[in-house]
Amino acid sequence: MAAEELFVTASAVSHRIKSLEDYLGCKLFKRDKRKVELTPTGEKYLISIRQALTEIEVASQSITSNPKTDILTLSSTPNFLIRWLLPRLHRFQALYPDVEVQITSATELIDFDKSNIDMAIFFGHGDWHDIDVEFLKKVFLVPVCAPSVLNPEHPLQSPQDLRHYRLIHVSKRLYEWPEWLQLSGIDYTGFRRGMQLSSSQLATVAAREGLGVALAESTLSAREIANGMLVKPFDTLLDTGRAYYLLHQKNNLMSYGMQVFKEWLMSEMHGSIS
Repeated sequence: MAAEELFVTASAVSHRIKSLEDYLGCKLFKRDKRKVELTPTGEKYLISIRQALTEIEVASQSITSNPKTDILTLSSTPNFLIRWLLPRLHRFQALYPDVEVQITSATELIDFDKSNIDMAIFFGHGDWHDIDVEFLKKVFLVPVCAPSVLNPEHPLQSPQDLRHYRLIHVSKRLYEWPEWLQLSGIDYTGFRRGMQLSSSQLATVAAREGLGVALAESTLSAREIANGMLVKPFDTLLDTGRAYYLLHQKNNLMSYGMQVFKEWLMSEMHGSIS
């Protein structure tokens, strides 16, 4: 059976198994006259390498089925991926059907030397070493909430009116609301106790669900504001000092897929909000 699938003789399969067992220094198969079975060591080995074998098979099938396709492996922070990139990716696919994009989400910076990722979209101060860094867009925060949250008895006519509303905080960045209020000329003292969530993505979702007012990234929220899912009661922007960047391995020659994705991404970043 194995010989037929590999298009080799049964003796060739036996020889390769023997070579692998000699290399590993252990028996992988139990052999008798009628059948061949895995040893306990062989079963453990199969479990360990099954995923790698599957990945090799998928990659091989992808190349052989369409050898003209350029594959781009991309990593992105979850918030950017879900709220900005995925809703727009159909436009890239329409322009470049010959580029297959394989995407993973990550909250930690990619080690390009230890992964198969071609490019990554990350946010920070841009002070990373030994990787190529392409600036995309600065990160600003703006207040957002669901339309249903707005209270006619306490309309949001000035930042001072936020005292009547629950403020949604990102637990690791509790300084953001005090800084935005200070920028608006308001003292944070005396504001209602708000809600804390572990990420800006969750904070924005909570705002969209009517749980209060959150500080959301203006770039990622533009589409939701445009379609009425969120409202922006004030235009004051808080500069976080961070920005979005496109990263790839230093001194690595960019493939066709990497190059066209970079050009498209930058165009989209500075283009329409839809």
